[in-house]
Formats: sequence, structure tokens, C-alpha cells
Amino acid sequence: MTKVIPAIDLIDGKCVRLFQGDFNKSTVMGNDPEIQLQKFIEDGAGLIHIVDLDGARLGAPKQFELISNLAKISSVPIQVGGGIRSIETIEKYIKAGVSRLVLGTAAMEDEAFLKGVLKNFSDQVAVGIDAKNEKVATRGWETVVDVNYIDFAKNIEELGAKTIIFTDISRDGTLTGPNLEQLHRLNEAVQCHIIASGGIRNQHDLEALDVIGVAEAIVGKALYDGMIKLSGVVSR
Repeated sequence: MTKVIPAIDLIDGKCVRLFQGDFNKSTVMGNDPEIQLQKFIEDGAGLIHIVDLDGARLGAPKQFELISNLAKISSVPIQVGGGIRSIETIEKYIKAGVSRLVLGTAAMEDEAFLKGVLKNFSDQVAVGIDAKNEKVATRGWETVVDVNYIDFAKNIEELGAKTIIFTDISRDGTLTGPNLEQLHRLNEAVQCHIIASGGIRNQHDLEALDVIGVAEAIVGKALYDGMIKLSGVVSR
């Protein structure tokens, strides 16, 4: 079955969940980031996904110290996204112990930068493709550009991308299930390793992702709400 990667989304040092990527519809979760990290590890996480949402909006890391500390105390690899738009930032995070960086806006807006990053850090970088109505969204999901997500995926694969994290923003935080159709089309269009994100709610969703060949899925709200457990999926 598709492997679960738990998500920790950060705003102002707190764990939050957004609804459909809307910063005005954020919910603060119960545990502080360090406690939540340790809980995910104790529950069996093999990799943890962390997003600096403030950084995603503003274009530069805003919670670097917190994330660096999380990387230091974590006994499992972590991948980080949000505001990563320079080689200096990538190098700082890698030096801090982050295993993989997720590029979003910079990958879309600066092809030369992406090409250079993939040339030097291809095994340590994933490209996040966040889509609204099949069009790529950037800058903390607040800007949508007229580029189809499949076309973008093919382009970044040609540039050397090995891993793509795909999010249908309309599903994120909704517990309505992943966009299996778009994920399947993406997985058929490129040879990159695809990680699903957005809307995943239960074991059936994980099984459906497995059927279409998506081996990993980032899960947030369903874990926080107890609909999925890392130690064994449960239904509600």
C-alpha cells in the first residue's frame, strides 16, 4: 500500500492546516512542532514533510531556526519546502541536516536556477507542482499561471527532476480524496517518482493511489484527525 509521509505545516512557529490553500482558513493544531515531530516518529514515520508557509508567501525562509532544530532532533529524514529560492538557502538547509528540499515557485519562475539546482543537487531536491484547475500555482498558492501541470512536469523532467510532489489545491485540507485522475495522468506522462498530496482521508485512498502506481503520499489533516494512523490505517 502507498506509504504515508506525515506533514507539518508551519505558520509563525505553530502547526497549522489550511483549507484549499487559503491562509485565511487556517486551523492551529494542538501540538507544538517539536512534540508533533516526535509523535510522528514514535508512530513509525520514515520521512516527515515540513512546510514553511510564511516563507512560501514571502519568498524566503522565515522559520529556518525552528526547522533547523527539528532537523537536528529528528531521527528520521525530513524534507522541507516553502520560500526556497536560492542556492544559499538550499546549502543552509542541507548543512542543517535536511535530507530533501522542495522547490515550487522558483522552479516555475526561474528555469536557469532550477537547471543549476538539479545539476548539483538532483538527489536532494523535489519539485512541487501545485495546481488549480490543472494550472500551476505559485507564491504560496496565491498566484496561478497559465501553464498546464503536465506540460510543466515534462519540462522539469527534461531538466533533470527525479521527484515530483503533486498537489491539487482544491483537495488540500478537505478530506475529499486525492485527485486520482490528475495523478494518474501525471504518472503516465513522466518517469519521475510521484508523491501525492491533498485530500487523502483513509485507507481506501491509499489503496487507490497504490493501484495507479503512486507509492508515497503526504498526509496532514487525516493524521491529525485520527482517520489515518501511521501504525496502521483506521477508518471512521
